[in-house]
Amino acid sequence: MNESETTCNNGWLALVATPIGNLEDMTLRALRTLREADLIAAEDTRRARKLCAHFDIHTPLTSYHAHNEHRKTTWVLHQVVAGKRIAVLSDAGTPAVSDPGFLIVREALRLDIEPRIVPGVSAVTFAVMAAGLPVDQFTFLGYAPVKAGKRRTFLESLQGREATYILFESPHRLGRLLEEIHRDLGPETRLVIIREATKWHEESLRGTAASLLAQHAGRRWRGECTVVLRVSTAESPAPADPETRP
Repeated sequence: MNESETTCNNGWLALVATPIGNLEDMTLRALRTLREADLIAAEDTRRARKLCAHFDIHTPLTSYHAHNEHRKTTWVLHQVVAGKRIAVLSDAGTPAVSDPGFLIVREALRLDIEPRIVPGVSAVTFAVMAAGLPVDQFTFLGYAPVKAGKRRTFLESLQGREATYILFESPHRLGRLLEEIHRDLGPETRLVIIREATKWHEESLRGTAASLLAQHAGRRWRGECTVVLRVSTAESPAPADPETRP
């Protein structure tokens, strides 16, 4: 579908991916879309304001986040129907990937508004490229549950087949997650921890649950973290540890 078919009385809705750390990852199409928009609906207006200032974009901003998206989605779409051009930004990265976006797309489609998707950086695709694990097929799991019982059920549900999983985790719970993977999926489970992807302190740590747990016991983790894990069946043991490197 071309862009002329995504308009509604000359209005449009665009979901725009933005950098997760390195502003040089901003695409030319994303910049053009933000400049042409009448309004930017941003998960974090403070970060969006800094992004716009860096690229000399002066489009007005409004908040659109998890705490107001159910109320504000209708208002945003009414603006589109009235002919306004609205760009939606998540905090960073790709909208709808563990960030607001799904709801407004679903409701837009119900109104026969085809959103413009402006792709770009995502921590998930970064992890796919960086992992060094089989990713011809993988499952993205979002964030692990917070409560202990649900976390254990969540991890135990991954047992039983050879598969690669990608998940996000808070740095405050990453040490705990390593211990839980070691306990529930086994010490030989292969892992990659990607911290602060695309940023100044970017770091990729590779090894088994046992080796990473031993090397980083008591570490105070900082920054955004993406975890890739390769679950093996009892019949398909994991190969020897890959080298852990920063």
